[in-house]
Amino acid sequence: MHRKSLRMPRVCALMLGWGMLSVSQAAMGQGACQQIRKACQDAGFVQGAASTGNGLMLDCMAPIAQGRPQRRKASKPLPQVDAKVVAACLADNPDFGQMKGARGEGGPAGSSAAGAGSGGSGTAAPAASKATPLANSSKHPNIIFILTDDLSLNLVQYMPHVLQMQKDGATFTNYFVTDSLCCPSRSSIFTGRYPHSTGVFKNEGADGGYSAYVHLGNEGAAFANALSAAGYRAAMMGKYLNGYQPERDPPGPGWTSWDVAGNGYPEFNYSLNEDGKIERHGNSPPDFLVDVLSGLGVDFIKQSKGQAFIIEIATFAPHAPYTPAPRDENAFPGLRAPRNPAYNVAPDADSAKWLRNQPPLRDAEMTRIDEAFRKRAQSVLAVDKMIGDLQAAVAAIGEEKNTYFVFSSDNGYHMGEHRLRPGKMTAFDTDIHVPLIVTGPGVPAGLSVGEVVENIDLNPTFTELTGIAPMPTVEGHSLVTLLQGQKAKNKNDDWRTVTLVEHHGPLLEPSDPDMPARRSGNPPSYEAIRSRTAVYVEYADGDREYHDLVADPWELHNTFSSLPQAQKDSLHAAVAAIQSCKDAASCWAAQHVKLAAR
Repeated sequence: MHRKSLRMPRVCALMLGWGMLSVSQAAMGQGACQQIRKACQDAGFVQGAASTGNGLMLDCMAPIAQGRPQRRKASKPLPQVDAKVVAACLADNPDFGQMKGARGEGGPAGSSAAGAGSGGSGTAAPAASKATPLANSSKHPNIIFILTDDLSLNLVQYMPHVLQMQKDGATFTNYFVTDSLCCPSRSSIFTGRYPHSTGVFKNEGADGGYSAYVHLGNEGAAFANALSAAGYRAAMMGKYLNGYQPERDPPGPGWTSWDVAGNGYPEFNYSLNEDGKIERHGNSPPDFLVDVLSGLGVDFIKQSKGQAFIIEIATFAPHAPYTPAPRDENAFPGLRAPRNPAYNVAPDADSAKWLRNQPPLRDAEMTRIDEAFRKRAQSVLAVDKMIGDLQAAVAAIGEEKNTYFVFSSDNGYHMGEHRLRPGKMTAFDTDIHVPLIVTGPGVPAGLSVGEVVENIDLNPTFTELTGIAPMPTVEGHSLVTLLQGQKAKNKNDDWRTVTLVEHHGPLLEPSDPDMPARRSGNPPSYEAIRSRTAVYVEYADGDREYHDLVADPWELHNTFSSLPQAQKDSLHAAVAAIQSCKDAASCWAAQHVKLAAR
């Protein structure tokens, strides 16, 4: 199995073009590295100006020295520099242009930016004095965030380490996602913002996927930026966003270590972008992606001894094609998908049009669903083993009492409920209600938290746990007081009563790995609110849906038409208020609503 020795990230981004300024051969006597620096200065690049896209190191000297294109944010083209000058500079100073944490240049925090000194001497640039020191783990807690893909609540029972986490820490029993689709949900997790603020509603296209996430300016709002700026080592491993291509796309900003795949769904025959270097994996057992990520995570933890860190390990499992580790291929013989009260039950006559006329599942379809569920249960065994490996690595460096483990999923998954074939994207609890389990310092064992929480709350939770001020763009609310088992101290701290789910549909892109199969559910656009006891959905085609989850926990009967008009009006007003909120204060206020009673 490939093992990566930890490397500081290299600067990389898409090319914006080459300028026409050239370095004269007559100037070779100045010192090759000095010539590169002067060429960048003459082209308008300035020390400490990375925030405006013309940073001397980040946007000019580093790309030239490393032979890489500029980052997207670069506002000026690179000057032309003779290749012999670059070679002479690197021969004298191999570290020239290596970004190693110059905070003033927008690089990852952690150490000095080498190679900007005169004459290629290897002395640090003036900006190095501004570099943020690495946070000490004796004063700052670590966070390990395991994010799975399409893991529904009914798979937790097959994960012994996760079950132990429930005993050792907190389980959030009303945790929901902003959209039951990969990219919108992940964008909300990274930024703490709703899809109506990130602009990411799909996995592809102008409003979807990696491309939309980047071009709409979301990368700078991700929690990694805040933590790395405060001195944390931040590692991103596994799945980033749909459309990310390791061979083409650079590591994301803010992450001080990057090990990200493109199409990792099959778990074999994939490529990893490891801090800018492409590592290709085949189809032998040591190449199994979850195990590779586990090894990379263990290495990162051990190499972080004494330094505070955060890791997000985002598995592709148990997403289709539901590939288990070879060692687990025969697990759970005879296991079938749960036959819960919604399984293969006909939608009632008042159901939304997209759902109303679903035919019964045929025997062959139910057999395929059982096979798929069994493979999903098999595939999460490797994820569970990874959690155990990461826990052991934390214990090995003496940080088990100073590390939070956070386990969750980007969305759920239905398998036969409401006569739907396997899929997601609906506002049913099978799809929007997912696990959130947390262990760590100050978290009481066996704590069950019933408040309504959402994936936009993870960003501000991570920053507060690490003692960092929340980012100004965040729309979520920190869960720290709930994690500590505390109740609201006054009425202003009362927890939200509802939260928002929003979706753009139907999905029509055949290349999307989440493109729904026939009869798996592909609803039109909708806005929904979920409280502890009810869910209300407004579809773009005019349909409305309401389920009283006390009387109808499996969401079998749409009772919207029987609601009093005052309750209908209050439901609509609540949706409109949250759907238009744009910051933490306005969203928090909009989520505190008293819905008119029946």
